[in-house]
Amino acid sequence: MPTVSLKGKSMPQSPIRKLVPFAEKAIKSGKTIYHLNIGQPDIKTPKIALDAIKNNTLEILAYSRSEGSEIYRKKIAQYYSKHSIEVNHNQIIVTTGGSEALLFAFGSIMDVDDEVIIPEPFYANYNGFSTASGVKIVPVVSKIDNNFALPPIEEFEKLISKKTKAILICNPGNPTGYLYSKEEIQKLAAIVKKHDLFLIADEVYREFTYDGLAHYSILQEKGIENHAIVIDSVSKRYSMCGARIGCLVSKNTEVISTALKFAQARLSPPTFAQIACEAALDTPQSYFDDVISEYVDRRNTLISELQKIEGIKVGTPKGAFYCIVELPVKNTDAFAQWLLEDFDVDGETIMVAPAAGFYSTKNVGLNQIRIAYVLNKESLIKSVHILKEALKVYKD
Repeated sequence: MPTVSLKGKSMPQSPIRKLVPFAEKAIKSGKTIYHLNIGQPDIKTPKIALDAIKNNTLEILAYSRSEGSEIYRKKIAQYYSKHSIEVNHNQIIVTTGGSEALLFAFGSIMDVDDEVIIPEPFYANYNGFSTASGVKIVPVVSKIDNNFALPPIEEFEKLISKKTKAILICNPGNPTGYLYSKEEIQKLAAIVKKHDLFLIADEVYREFTYDGLAHYSILQEKGIENHAIVIDSVSKRYSMCGARIGCLVSKNTEVISTALKFAQARLSPPTFAQIACEAALDTPQSYFDDVISEYVDRRNTLISELQKIEGIKVGTPKGAFYCIVELPVKNTDAFAQWLLEDFDVDGETIMVAPAAGFYSTKNVGLNQIRIAYVLNKESLIKSVHILKEALKVYKD
């Protein structure tokens, strides 16, 4: 019997999606599930984007350009300019989600067995992207006890080897909600210049910053134009996860021309989705003001309720819409499955993401979960109540 590849065998399962079969079974049994496991906002997609599709009169749904439509890329450049990021449309490649942008970045700058340094915990799919690209993740551990602050720069330098090609950060961070300061970005910029590395920043949550703090993009930092690569997406910004449109942005012409070859190999990003995303760029600032206000309320509600539970730790997010919670259990994979299979409060239970999958270091994060606060406040309060009751009776 033919066998699958070693690469295929080593591809990690998504810690966010692997529990879906248990959730589906729970729903069929009559349970109501509060989904805290996935970053699917319940915020409505801007009407202007949906109308662009509904009112479209295209008669042929043709290929777009491999790098994305010129009109859309020019509007993206205008969007960046409003955020004090000066790029032109030729420095942007439209991709099928931020995921493809990161795959293009890995493929463009790294060879098999090269290394990328990433502060952990990190977005779980970085593990999958690195495996698919034959690249090794070298983790820098951050800890819940200091709210997942960036480790000292010296810790990064200790890990740099001849194989190191890049440092990758998510800013603001998924799964921690950590927001990098301007000073931290400048320290990372100094490292990549000193060691001639790339600095990749996943900035898909750029708009989601709280407590009066501002996002500082690596593309705003002078002197690293040839080192900086930004990964972006419309998924969370406009609550358009299903559009699957993102982009790769860099002022390094060789990176862009190389990434374009990968883009040409997959032909083009989806045409209809680009039409919707182009329209979404005209979304008024009031939309974001309302969304941010809602997420601040949700964050504050969630953290306040969680802190009432004895024996847990929780970081306070400064951006995005996730937090890591440390529970008094040994293995949250088993706990998360038990919540779906064997526990409910008046027919209701919760679905969480076990956090071990957000690390590449083995046996780290086993007692942690990630919560996405993408539900309304009433649902979040109910969810934390269910968690509290579950911890009272759960036995490892």
